[in-house]
Amino acid sequence: MLHIDTPELRKLLLSGNFGLEKEGLRVDENGFMAHTRHPFPDNKHIVRDFCENQTEINTPVCVGYHAAVESLKEYTREIHRTLASLETGEYLWSFSNPSYIRNEDDIPVAQFGGVESSKTSYRDYLSHRYGRYKMALSGIHVNYSFNEELLRADFQRSGFESFTEYKNDLYLMLARRVVAYGWILVSITAASPLLDSSYVEKNVFDGDVFQGLASVRCSELGYWNAFVPIFDYSNITSYTESIRRYVRDGWLMAPTELYYPVRLKPAGLNRLDTLEANGVDHIELRMFDLNPLVYAGVEEKDVAFAELLLGWLAASPDQDLSEKDQIQAVQNFKNAAHYDLKTVNLVTPAGEFFSVAHAARNLIGFMRDFYCDYPSEVLEILDFEEAKFIDTENRYAWKICKEFSGGFAKKGLELAKRRREESFYV
Repeated sequence: MLHIDTPELRKLLLSGNFGLEKEGLRVDENGFMAHTRHPFPDNKHIVRDFCENQTEINTPVCVGYHAAVESLKEYTREIHRTLASLETGEYLWSFSNPSYIRNEDDIPVAQFGGVESSKTSYRDYLSHRYGRYKMALSGIHVNYSFNEELLRADFQRSGFESFTEYKNDLYLMLARRVVAYGWILVSITAASPLLDSSYVEKNVFDGDVFQGLASVRCSELGYWNAFVPIFDYSNITSYTESIRRYVRDGWLMAPTELYYPVRLKPAGLNRLDTLEANGVDHIELRMFDLNPLVYAGVEEKDVAFAELLLGWLAASPDQDLSEKDQIQAVQNFKNAAHYDLKTVNLVTPAGEFFSVAHAARNLIGFMRDFYCDYPSEVLEILDFEEAKFIDTENRYAWKICKEFSGGFAKKGLELAKRRREESFYV
């Protein structure tokens, strides 16, 4: 665990590095998926995810959450303006759940050529295994690393001879703890309660579908493998080997097929052998929905809360995470994606049963005690998040149901058009 027992170190705890990834679908004037080629072929920060019409912003590494969200806004603005300049007049869809889908041809696999052609083959495999509809669900990933000065200071007190081994141990512990408590990030960012009827019934458009979920992509209907993976967090070699085992046994085609809310990643090329050789550089949180209520697609306070959660977890005593706990943790993530969090329960690592709302307020209470001597802005963020569990009307999913029900896809298209207009004066 991190030792932050001096004012200088406590200040450094909340000065980490962020990199944000945001997926988003391109749609045409009528709200159907765009069928044009990716219009940003030479921009390394705006790429494609699964399908040709699914842009993905990868911000540079930024110091602090504010700078990261501002960077995300800049690239979002660039996408809107470029789409406005196309003859086809396209728009960037603002929701995690897609608009109209006629059939799987509306979700064309991203086309890569030359030395990258294997990327297309891999996406073809995914489309057969999971179906293209599920692959059209979009979200935001938050990549985070602690301040280097903080880690160097803590390393001197750790007893480790190697800084790389120290970092690996710290991030493995953190990943284990995020598996146990990361469900709260699902519950505070869930913003995809509505689907168009064409997602569930072919050629039936303009019907709203609500399935009692606040986040479809994080629920049991979303991005999960057909099995619950079990990881060995004892050291980096054991961790990578526990992932390779699923590839060898045929559960996964490649490590990247592991649809899990938390990943440990190296600097540079994201490969297991690189992670093993060079060590952990940062942790990736993969459970944020797109938030259509804000221009950037993510509320800045939610990104700030993620750092508060990671800091608290890293500086708190470690806990074991058994195989049973890991299985339960996955179920907790799925339960936290439900709409009514006062009636759906989860099980804590201590074996206690609580409603998601009750467990979240308990957790935020522990964080409030931990950060009691920090600036008022920190406590205001905790208050902002706790309010979502006190009054349902403060949750994004509730606000979206209220504003976009009675024509989700049509109202979503109107929002996409407004967002494009905003891009020329924000």
